[in-house]
Amino acid sequence: MGISSGADFHQQPTPQAVLPPRPHGRAPTLQTSLSLAGSASPEQVGSPPDTQEPLSNSDAGHDSATESASSRETWPGEPGKSGGGDAPPVASAPITALRIADNKEKEVVGNGVAELQAFRSRIPSAGRMTLREVAWDRVDLVAEKMKGMSDELLDETKAELQSILEGTGGQHQIQEFMYLQKLLQGRVDLTLPILLMAHHVQLEILVAIKTGIQAFLHPSVDIPQIRLAEIFLYKRCRNIACQSAVPAEECKCNICSNRNGFCNLCMCVICNKFDFEVNTCRWVGCDICSHWTHTDCAIRDGKIGTGQTIKNGVGHAEMLFRCQACQRTSELFGWVRDVFQQCAPNWDRDALLRELDYVCKIFRLSEDSKGRKLFRKCAELVERLRGGSAESMTPRILLQALQELDIDSSKNFEHQEPGRLITPQEACNRIAEVVQEAVRKMEMVAEEKLRTYKRARLAVKACDRELEEKAREAQELKVERLRKLQQAEELESIIRLKQAESEMFQLKASEAQEEAERLRSVALAKRKSEAAGQDYASMYLKRRLEEAEAEKQYIFEKIKLQENQHATSSSGGGARLGGGAPSAGEPSQAMMLSKIQDLLKNVRSVPSGKPDGQRSK
Repeated sequence: MGISSGADFHQQPTPQAVLPPRPHGRAPTLQTSLSLAGSASPEQVGSPPDTQEPLSNSDAGHDSATESASSRETWPGEPGKSGGGDAPPVASAPITALRIADNKEKEVVGNGVAELQAFRSRIPSAGRMTLREVAWDRVDLVAEKMKGMSDELLDETKAELQSILEGTGGQHQIQEFMYLQKLLQGRVDLTLPILLMAHHVQLEILVAIKTGIQAFLHPSVDIPQIRLAEIFLYKRCRNIACQSAVPAEECKCNICSNRNGFCNLCMCVICNKFDFEVNTCRWVGCDICSHWTHTDCAIRDGKIGTGQTIKNGVGHAEMLFRCQACQRTSELFGWVRDVFQQCAPNWDRDALLRELDYVCKIFRLSEDSKGRKLFRKCAELVERLRGGSAESMTPRILLQALQELDIDSSKNFEHQEPGRLITPQEACNRIAEVVQEAVRKMEMVAEEKLRTYKRARLAVKACDRELEEKAREAQELKVERLRKLQQAEELESIIRLKQAESEMFQLKASEAQEEAERLRSVALAKRKSEAAGQDYASMYLKRRLEEAEAEKQYIFEKIKLQENQHATSSSGGGARLGGGAPSAGEPSQAMMLSKIQDLLKNVRSVPSGKPDGQRSK
């Protein structure tokens, strides 16, 4: 432990009783096993809190720009592994923070954007957003882009950040995470109103980058938008199981006032880390200021050691715990006794072994006889437990030993200087001590009631805020419903308009179809009439030709007959008259002949294209 006997613990007044084990009231209900951040190298995975750097905050000595997750900030694990039966389960493996391995990596981070381009994540596909865009681009632009992204793309983006926080990708992912944090640290526009405009997944990614806790990305974790924004701005505890407004219980101490995001209800005042272990000796609470400290951190920083206390005017050495927040001391022997009396009956073998190890750590360098006896008794029980002794599995043996040590200490104190007379001043001092102790206890009760009242008031305020949020959400849903109804009505009017247009177009199409049918019938009738006219003309011409041929044949026969008759008459008349004048019938015959010839010419000159009836038209 590296503590001198009585260093910072000399001449202490009567020590205050240490707070009882951490209550189960703030235990988380989410039963999952998630790591919150990966380690920088394989050997860092699972490293104890003693070798881990604390979370980043504004307090000197506790600020680290390169890591943002606690090595002990874990999700609950399997039941039965916690310090007590009523305690929530504890994760089996610690979660290691992302941190820089050496100064060379710090130089890489400090040299700006250009030297980190080689560690850029893979080029996104169409429609995707890179983590760098989410961390650097304007909140409203990123929110608009994310609204158009599918759930699959959003889950892929969150999974990419989860992979980086797990740290399984080696140096590349560590440098990428440091660069993302560097981008966020350089932004001054991320105020509460701006963050409330962000997309929910966008805000989850920003909070996960800021805190290094990948539980914010888990699908079963649904935190309201306002709380995510407050966690990002250090106005609410980043512990998902706590989520108290910070500073918790309106504490105005130096630690709560100066450390960004520190919550005295669930975080260690030394390392700023939290876990889900309750009802255990791993946490030591101050009964004055109600701040909690890891036992390992207190031992490492010299807050647990042997000191001198004064009881009834007599000083004696015992193990004390000094709270870093209020610098008050508390004795540890009675605290261990109270923890085992309240919690040990529900511990299993592994939990009992772990708690005995913590008691051994606390009293290893004890210089008083009571502390040394307790250390030896715990070491003996640890050996018996590891040897598999069934009797040693019950904590009753240690409780009996604690009671015996307490009784022996009281007897030794009573038998000191048995024959010495008590002076009036000493008697007054003892009476004053008793009165002061009674006043102190009354003040403790009053302070506890005041804290209870403050917690109740905070709970009422939280309920009021939640009711306001629900009312606002209901109003938003109502407005959204009205907007949807208006959109539905607009769509219905558009549908009716389109239906009227379709009916009009259908009517016009029917009229056009009827007109086309009428024109088609007219054209068909015209074609039929033209064909009938052509057939009639051809038949008429054929009949006229036949009649002309017949008339021609008749006339030809008649002419031939007349020629024969003329020849006969000419030959007979010449013989009788002896060359006298021609007969009177010759001019009429010549005239008849010329008429026949003209008729034949007219018949031959009739055109073959149209009949006479067509020409008359």
